[in-house]
Amino acid sequence: MRRVGPWKAFVATAALGFLPAVAQDSGKVIAQKDVIYGRPDGAALLADIAYPEGKDRLPVILMVHGGRWRAGSRSDENYAKQDGWARSGFFAMNIDYRLVNSTPAPACYQDMYTAIRWVHAHASEYHIDTSRIYLMGNSSGGHEVSLAATLGEGPYGKTGGWDKESEDFRAAISISGAYDLNTLSWGNLWTPIAGSASAGFTTLAGAALEEARRIASPLRNIGPQTKPLLLLHSDDDRSVPIQQAVDMDKALTAAHAPHKFIHYMDRGHIGFTDEAMREARAFIADLEAKAGAGTASASK
Repeated sequence: MRRVGPWKAFVATAALGFLPAVAQDSGKVIAQKDVIYGRPDGAALLADIAYPEGKDRLPVILMVHGGRWRAGSRSDENYAKQDGWARSGFFAMNIDYRLVNSTPAPACYQDMYTAIRWVHAHASEYHIDTSRIYLMGNSSGGHEVSLAATLGEGPYGKTGGWDKESEDFRAAISISGAYDLNTLSWGNLWTPIAGSASAGFTTLAGAALEEARRIASPLRNIGPQTKPLLLLHSDDDRSVPIQQAVDMDKALTAAHAPHKFIHYMDRGHIGFTDEAMREARAFIADLEAKAGAGTASASK
């Protein structure tokens, strides 16, 4: 069973222009694996991409896997959904990122932003419509995409390359995402360090660490700049308690931020399931339909 909260619509600006409907069954798909999308400190960041052949003005779905920032991979069967999105008319990009076991937070978040900049840098090559970039993440990946929708780049700075490119995107889809790190049982895995290579590094602790996790919590960054969000969560999620999503929904509603909350009762810790992908596509189609209607009204 599920409960769907009211959709808080937004008004598109005329500058977006008319957005064509998302295509279905787009024919031949071109797939590329192990595409290097960035090089932080010389280490290659890899992604798998897929897109329909011979299409223009492609919308983008950028996928961010879960795993509590310390595990998971774009290659996991549960996350490798790029071909299906490409068949639906998207340029699909499924990324790996630096895990906290090797590079502390916020490296994973910075890598996602590198991927966004890569998309902008390669828009002409892949016939991408950069006004139609959508982020989608599960669990810790849901945390990352919802943080991008609320905080933006934040205080973290750019790594990995493409520094002069735009970091803009249209909306985010958070599936079983985490929204308040200081109340999350595994929020302690988000433990940044301070210092420099020349002076040495120290791990944050105490009030400084709590503040770092507050800054990295989507719930604490909602405001007028918040981008449209789709939240999917279930009552019986044993990894990210449902209260995280309930609190996020309440805060978004109080701030009049554009969002939709689909509240399930019996789906567990939802991944990139077929059902979740259908909801994500419907959310994107709804956004694009509203944008087209808003632009048409503005031109009259």
